[in-house]
Amino acid sequence: MIEEGLIDSVVRQLMSGKEAAVYVVRCGEETRCAKVYKQATQRSFRQAVDYTENRKVKNTRQARAMAKGTRFGREATEAAWQSAEVDALYRLAAAGVRVPRPFNFVDGVLLMELVTDADGDAAPRLNDVIFTPEQARAHHQTLIKEVVRMLAAGVVHGDLSEFNVLLGADGPMIIDLPQAVDAAGNNHASRMLLRDVANLRNFFGRFAPDLLDLNYGAEIWDRYVRGDLQPDAELSGKFVQQFAAVDLVGVMREVEDALAEEKLRRQMQSV
Repeated sequence: MIEEGLIDSVVRQLMSGKEAAVYVVRCGEETRCAKVYKQATQRSFRQAVDYTENRKVKNTRQARAMAKGTRFGREATEAAWQSAEVDALYRLAAAGVRVPRPFNFVDGVLLMELVTDADGDAAPRLNDVIFTPEQARAHHQTLIKEVVRMLAAGVVHGDLSEFNVLLGADGPMIIDLPQAVDAAGNNHASRMLLRDVANLRNFFGRFAPDLLDLNYGAEIWDRYVRGDLQPDAELSGKFVQQFAAVDLVGVMREVEDALAEEKLRRQMQSV
């Protein structure tokens, strides 16, 4: 990336995790960060089927190779895993979600905005900060709004917690999105969203116990499936599941009609 003029110099390594190493880099007058993904053989994060369900691949040959676990398939799986974060970042940044702004993605290196604190230093993760009850409530409310904005854009983080949020100078910033899923295309999306919201509630609830009584996750998902979720939706956190009586007669009628149609179709085929 230095040879191609995308960055001018590497300042220092910021962190090294299971999936990637992150470096502080200089780009002209700006300081940014470069996330260097580790190869599949070096990574220990298990790419659960739940996350990769219905992710698009280039062609059927690639899909078969990924399913069989061949060398080509493993490389394709790794590329898809990295692309998922890049695609999610661009999609969410365009929707106004508080995520680092991406600049470029070249050969397994993601160049993006460096999130900093009030002193200009790399921002800490939430788990490294102690909050007052008032701060906890404020940051929790901010992040719930961001979860709503993400879902309105069709994305569920899938692994949101105090370890994947940075506390920047102007508030929390959501990071680490390789496991992000499409809300409409993944059967596990609702469970993941409920878990994400519960993680935030439980973390901030350590500092403001009143937050533990809130039920934003179920309320958010219910409004999403009803087509009533807007990016600026006002929530109560007091969701109660509504159950309606089942129209058993109507259900049986639909089943009988379907059976009759299938019987007629088979009769027509045998003629």
